[in-house]
Amino acid sequence: MRGIGVLFYRRLASPLHATRAGVGAGWAIALTAAALVLYNPPALLALTFAILVAGARAGVGRELTRSVRTALIVGVPIVAINVLVSRQGLTVFARLGDLGPFGQGDLTLEALVYGGVIALKVTILILISTLASLAVDPDELLRVFRRLSFRSALTASLALRMVPVLGADAQRLSEAQRTRAEGSPRGARGRVMVLGAVIGSSLDRAMDVAATLEVRGFAAACRIRRARRPWSRHDFAFTASACAILTLSVLGRLTGVASFEAYPTLRVPVGADTLALCATLVLVVLLPLGDRRGIDP
Repeated sequence: MRGIGVLFYRRLASPLHATRAGVGAGWAIALTAAALVLYNPPALLALTFAILVAGARAGVGRELTRSVRTALIVGVPIVAINVLVSRQGLTVFARLGDLGPFGQGDLTLEALVYGGVIALKVTILILISTLASLAVDPDELLRVFRRLSFRSALTASLALRMVPVLGADAQRLSEAQRTRAEGSPRGARGRVMVLGAVIGSSLDRAMDVAATLEVRGFAAACRIRRARRPWSRHDFAFTASACAILTLSVLGRLTGVASFEAYPTLRVPVGADTLALCATLVLVVLLPLGDRRGIDP
Protein backbone atom coordinates (compact mmCIF):
# COMPACT_ATOMS: atom_id res chain seq x y z
CA MET A 1 0.00 0.00 0.00
CA ARG A 2 2.96 2.33 -0.54
CA GLY A 3 1.17 4.22 -3.27
CA ILE A 4 -1.81 4.95 -1.04
CA GLY A 5 0.24 6.40 1.83
CA VAL A 6 2.24 8.83 -0.30
CA LEU A 7 0.25 11.91 0.66
CA PHE A 8 -0.25 11.16 4.33
CA TYR A 9 1.50 12.92 7.16
CA ARG A 10 4.44 11.29 8.91
CA ARG A 11 6.43 13.15 11.55
CA LEU A 12 10.00 13.80 10.37
CA ALA A 13 12.91 15.78 11.74
CA SER A 14 12.55 19.05 9.84
CA PRO A 15 11.72 22.67 10.72
CA LEU A 16 8.44 22.47 8.81
CA HIS A 17 7.33 19.38 10.74
CA ALA A 18 8.35 21.06 14.00
CA THR A 19 6.15 24.07 13.25
CA ARG A 20 2.61 24.16 14.63
CA ALA A 21 0.00 23.05 12.10
CA GLY A 22 -1.74 26.42 11.84
CA VAL A 23 1.48 28.19 10.92
CA GLY A 24 2.48 25.47 8.46
CA ALA A 25 -0.91 25.66 6.77
CA GLY A 26 -0.67 29.47 6.63
CA TRP A 27 2.75 29.18 4.99
CA ALA A 28 1.32 26.80 2.39
CA ILE A 29 -1.58 29.21 1.77
CA ALA A 30 0.94 32.04 1.23
CA LEU A 31 2.73 29.91 -1.38
CA THR A 32 -0.61 29.16 -3.03
CA ALA A 33 -1.47 32.86 -3.16
CA ALA A 34 1.92 33.62 -4.72
CA ALA A 35 1.32 30.98 -7.38
CA LEU A 36 -2.06 32.50 -8.20
CA VAL A 37 -0.88 36.12 -8.20
CA LEU A 38 2.30 35.68 -10.25
CA TYR A 39 2.25 35.04 -14.01
CA ASN A 40 5.85 35.92 -14.85
CA PRO A 41 7.55 32.66 -16.02
CA PRO A 42 10.93 33.32 -14.30
CA ALA A 43 9.13 34.08 -11.01
CA LEU A 44 7.02 30.92 -11.30
CA LEU A 45 10.10 28.84 -12.10
CA ALA A 46 11.86 30.33 -9.06
CA LEU A 47 8.85 29.46 -6.89
CA THR A 48 8.83 25.90 -8.26
CA PHE A 49 12.53 25.52 -7.51
CA ALA A 50 12.05 26.87 -3.99
CA ILE A 51 9.19 24.44 -3.27
CA LEU A 52 11.18 21.45 -4.54
CA VAL A 53 14.20 22.41 -2.41
CA ALA A 54 11.90 23.01 0.57
CA GLY A 55 10.47 19.52 0.12
CA ALA A 56 13.96 18.05 0.01
CA ARG A 57 14.91 19.95 3.18
CA ALA A 58 11.74 18.63 4.84
CA GLY A 59 12.60 15.05 3.89
CA VAL A 60 9.81 14.57 1.35
CA GLY A 61 11.70 15.31 -1.86
CA ARG A 62 10.99 11.90 -3.37
CA GLU A 63 7.24 12.33 -2.92
CA LEU A 64 7.36 15.77 -4.54
CA THR A 65 9.20 14.27 -7.51
CA ARG A 66 6.37 11.79 -7.93
CA SER A 67 3.91 14.68 -7.82
CA VAL A 68 5.79 16.33 -10.69
CA ARG A 69 5.06 13.26 -12.80
CA THR A 70 1.38 13.56 -11.93
CA ALA A 71 1.47 17.26 -12.78
CA LEU A 72 2.89 16.47 -16.22
CA ILE A 73 -0.12 14.27 -16.94
CA VAL A 74 -2.35 17.27 -16.19
CA GLY A 75 -0.12 19.97 -17.68
CA VAL A 76 0.57 18.53 -21.12
CA PRO A 77 -3.13 18.46 -22.13
CA ILE A 78 -3.52 22.04 -20.86
CA VAL A 79 -0.73 23.22 -23.16
CA ALA A 80 -2.02 21.19 -26.11
CA ILE A 81 -5.60 22.42 -25.77
CA ASN A 82 -4.54 26.05 -25.42
CA VAL A 83 -2.35 25.85 -28.51
CA LEU A 84 -5.15 24.32 -30.56
CA VAL A 85 -7.95 26.59 -29.32
CA SER A 86 -6.36 30.02 -28.78
CA ARG A 87 -6.33 32.37 -31.80
CA GLN A 88 -5.05 35.59 -30.19
CA GLY A 89 -1.33 35.21 -30.85
CA LEU A 90 0.48 36.77 -33.78
CA THR A 91 3.62 34.60 -33.99
CA VAL A 92 2.53 31.57 -36.02
CA PHE A 93 4.91 28.60 -35.97
CA ALA A 94 2.66 26.01 -37.69
CA ARG A 95 -0.36 26.07 -39.99
CA LEU A 96 -2.70 23.06 -39.91
CA GLY A 97 -5.20 24.42 -42.41
CA ASP A 98 -8.96 24.46 -41.94
CA LEU A 99 -10.10 22.52 -38.84
CA GLY A 100 -13.80 22.81 -39.57
CA PRO A 101 -15.76 24.06 -36.55
CA PHE A 102 -12.49 25.01 -34.81
CA GLY A 103 -11.57 27.48 -37.53
CA GLN A 104 -8.16 28.00 -39.07
CA GLY A 105 -5.52 25.81 -37.43
CA ASP A 106 -2.76 28.39 -36.87
CA LEU A 107 -0.57 27.44 -33.92
CA THR A 108 1.05 30.45 -32.25
CA LEU A 109 4.01 30.86 -29.94
CA GLU A 110 1.96 33.06 -27.62
CA ALA A 111 -0.64 30.31 -27.09
CA LEU A 112 2.13 27.80 -26.43
CA VAL A 113 3.81 29.98 -23.80
CA TYR A 114 0.55 30.95 -22.11
CA GLY A 115 -0.51 27.31 -21.92
CA GLY A 116 2.89 26.50 -20.42
CA VAL A 117 2.43 29.20 -17.78
CA ILE A 118 -0.99 27.83 -16.78
CA ALA A 119 0.43 24.29 -16.65
CA LEU A 120 3.31 25.54 -14.48
CA LYS A 121 0.86 27.20 -12.09
CA VAL A 122 -1.11 23.96 -11.82
CA THR A 123 2.14 22.09 -11.15
CA ILE A 124 3.02 24.51 -8.35
CA LEU A 125 -0.41 24.07 -6.76
CA ILE A 126 -0.01 20.28 -6.87
CA LEU A 127 3.45 20.53 -5.28
CA ILE A 128 2.17 22.82 -2.52
CA SER A 129 -0.74 20.49 -1.77
CA THR A 130 1.61 17.52 -1.62
CA LEU A 131 4.07 19.32 0.64
CA ALA A 132 1.31 20.48 2.99
CA SER A 133 -0.21 16.98 3.15
CA LEU A 134 3.15 15.47 4.05
CA ALA A 135 4.45 18.10 6.48
CA VAL A 136 1.40 19.55 8.27
CA ASP A 137 -0.16 17.40 11.00
CA PRO A 138 -3.84 17.01 9.99
CA ASP A 139 -4.99 16.10 13.50
CA GLU A 140 -3.39 19.18 15.00
CA LEU A 141 -4.80 21.32 12.22
CA LEU A 142 -8.29 20.01 12.85
CA ARG A 143 -7.92 20.73 16.56
CA VAL A 144 -7.46 24.38 15.60
CA PHE A 145 -11.03 24.39 14.26
CA ARG A 146 -12.43 22.37 17.15
CA ARG A 147 -13.69 25.46 18.94
CA LEU A 148 -15.71 26.47 15.88
CA SER A 149 -17.26 23.09 15.16
CA PHE A 150 -16.10 20.12 17.19
CA ARG A 151 -18.32 17.56 15.44
CA SER A 152 -17.13 18.64 11.98
CA ALA A 153 -13.49 18.50 13.07
CA LEU A 154 -13.95 15.01 14.53
CA THR A 155 -15.73 13.78 11.40
CA ALA A 156 -13.05 15.16 9.10
CA SER A 157 -10.26 13.70 11.24
CA LEU A 158 -11.81 10.23 11.23
CA ALA A 159 -12.47 10.44 7.48
CA LEU A 160 -8.83 11.29 6.77
CA ARG A 161 -7.62 8.44 8.96
CA MET A 162 -9.95 5.95 7.27
CA VAL A 163 -8.84 6.65 3.69
CA PRO A 164 -5.66 4.48 3.78
CA VAL A 165 -7.55 1.78 5.72
CA LEU A 166 -10.25 1.62 3.05
CA GLY A 167 -7.55 1.56 0.39
CA ALA A 168 -5.99 -1.45 2.08
CA ASP A 169 -9.41 -3.12 2.22
CA ALA A 170 -9.88 -2.52 -1.51
CA GLN A 171 -6.52 -4.08 -2.31
CA ARG A 172 -7.22 -7.17 -0.16
CA LEU A 173 -10.66 -7.60 -1.71
CA SER A 174 -9.19 -7.34 -5.22
CA GLU A 175 -6.58 -9.96 -4.41
CA ALA A 176 -9.22 -12.26 -2.92
CA GLN A 177 -11.37 -11.76 -6.01
CA ARG A 178 -8.53 -12.86 -8.28
CA THR A 179 -8.09 -16.12 -6.34
CA ARG A 180 -11.63 -17.34 -7.09
CA ALA A 181 -11.77 -20.58 -9.10
CA GLU A 182 -14.06 -19.13 -11.76
CA GLY A 183 -11.86 -16.04 -12.03
CA SER A 184 -12.63 -12.46 -11.12
CA PRO A 185 -15.04 -10.23 -13.05
CA ARG A 186 -13.17 -7.91 -15.36
CA GLY A 187 -13.63 -4.29 -16.25
CA ALA A 188 -16.18 -1.99 -14.69
CA ARG A 189 -18.22 -4.86 -13.20
CA GLY A 190 -15.30 -6.06 -11.10
CA ARG A 191 -14.48 -2.55 -9.88
CA VAL A 192 -18.11 -1.91 -8.94
CA MET A 193 -18.21 -5.13 -6.91
CA VAL A 194 -15.05 -4.16 -5.01
CA LEU A 195 -16.40 -0.65 -4.43
CA GLY A 196 -19.67 -2.01 -3.05
CA ALA A 197 -17.82 -4.33 -0.70
CA VAL A 198 -15.58 -1.48 0.51
CA ILE A 199 -18.59 0.77 1.15
CA GLY A 200 -20.34 -1.98 3.09
CA SER A 201 -17.28 -2.64 5.24
CA SER A 202 -16.82 1.10 5.82
CA LEU A 203 -20.31 1.33 7.35
CA ASP A 204 -19.55 -1.55 9.70
CA ARG A 205 -16.22 0.05 10.58
CA ALA A 206 -17.94 3.36 11.31
CA MET A 207 -20.26 1.65 13.80
CA ASP A 208 -17.28 -0.02 15.49
CA VAL A 209 -15.40 3.29 15.74
CA ALA A 210 -18.45 5.05 17.20
CA ALA A 211 -18.92 2.30 19.81
CA THR A 212 -15.22 2.42 20.72
CA LEU A 213 -15.29 6.19 21.20
CA GLU A 214 -18.39 5.93 23.37
CA VAL A 215 -16.90 3.18 25.56
CA ARG A 216 -13.73 5.18 26.10
CA GLY A 217 -15.64 8.28 27.15
CA PHE A 218 -14.33 10.36 24.28
CA ALA A 219 -16.95 13.10 24.67
CA ALA A 220 -16.00 13.69 28.32
CA ALA A 221 -12.29 13.66 27.55
CA CYS A 222 -12.69 16.27 24.82
CA ARG A 223 -13.97 18.80 27.34
CA ILE A 224 -10.57 18.87 29.00
CA ARG A 225 -8.65 21.86 27.78
CA ARG A 226 -5.11 21.32 26.63
CA ALA A 227 -2.31 23.55 27.79
CA ARG A 228 -1.46 26.15 25.17
CA ARG A 229 1.69 25.39 23.29
CA PRO A 230 4.15 28.30 23.31
CA TRP A 231 5.35 29.68 20.01
CA SER A 232 8.76 28.41 18.93
CA ARG A 233 11.38 30.09 16.79
CA HIS A 234 10.21 27.89 13.89
CA ASP A 235 6.68 29.26 14.24
CA PHE A 236 7.95 32.84 14.09
CA ALA A 237 10.27 32.03 11.17
CA PHE A 238 7.55 30.47 9.01
CA THR A 239 5.10 33.24 9.88
CA ALA A 240 7.62 35.86 8.78
CA SER A 241 8.32 33.83 5.63
CA ALA A 242 4.61 33.67 4.77
CA CYS A 243 4.24 37.44 5.18
CA ALA A 244 7.33 38.07 3.04
CA ILE A 245 6.08 35.72 0.30
CA LEU A 246 2.75 37.52 0.11
CA THR A 247 4.39 40.95 0.14
CA LEU A 248 6.88 40.11 -2.60
CA SER A 249 4.19 38.55 -4.82
CA VAL A 250 1.79 41.47 -4.54
CA LEU A 251 4.51 44.10 -4.96
CA GLY A 252 5.98 42.25 -7.93
CA ARG A 253 2.59 42.16 -9.62
CA LEU A 254 1.62 45.78 -8.82
CA THR A 255 4.97 47.36 -9.72
CA GLY A 256 5.29 45.45 -12.99
CA VAL A 257 8.55 43.75 -12.00
CA ALA A 258 6.83 40.36 -12.36
CA SER A 259 4.48 41.36 -15.17
CA PHE A 260 3.63 39.10 -18.08
CA GLU A 261 1.63 39.58 -21.26
CA ALA A 262 1.07 36.73 -23.69
CA TYR A 263 -1.24 38.31 -26.25
CA PRO A 264 -1.05 39.60 -28.89
CA THR A 265 2.76 39.33 -28.55
CA LEU A 266 4.90 38.05 -25.72
CA ARG A 267 6.17 40.53 -23.14
CA VAL A 268 8.23 38.91 -20.39
CA PRO A 269 10.51 41.27 -18.44
CA VAL A 270 13.72 39.52 -17.41
CA GLY A 271 15.71 42.47 -16.14
CA ALA A 272 17.77 42.93 -13.00
CA ASP A 273 14.65 43.79 -10.97
CA THR A 274 12.91 40.58 -12.02
CA LEU A 275 15.95 38.44 -11.24
CA ALA A 276 16.32 40.14 -7.86
CA LEU A 277 12.66 39.39 -7.11
CA CYS A 278 13.15 35.74 -8.06
CA ALA A 279 16.25 35.39 -5.88
CA THR A 280 14.56 37.09 -2.93
CA LEU A 281 11.48 34.89 -3.31
CA VAL A 282 13.62 31.74 -3.22
CA LEU A 283 15.49 33.08 -0.20
CA VAL A 284 12.40 33.88 1.90
CA VAL A 285 10.88 30.48 1.11
CA LEU A 286 13.99 28.53 2.13
CA LEU A 287 15.29 30.58 5.07
CA PRO A 288 12.97 29.03 7.71
CA LEU A 289 14.09 25.55 6.64
CA GLY A 290 17.73 26.32 7.42
CA ASP A 291 17.38 26.31 11.21
CA ARG A 292 17.61 22.67 12.32
CA ARG A 293 18.63 23.24 15.93
CA GLY A 294 16.96 20.85 18.31
CA ILE A 295 15.05 18.83 15.68
CA ASP A 296 17.68 16.49 14.21
CA PRO A 297 17.16 12.86 15.21
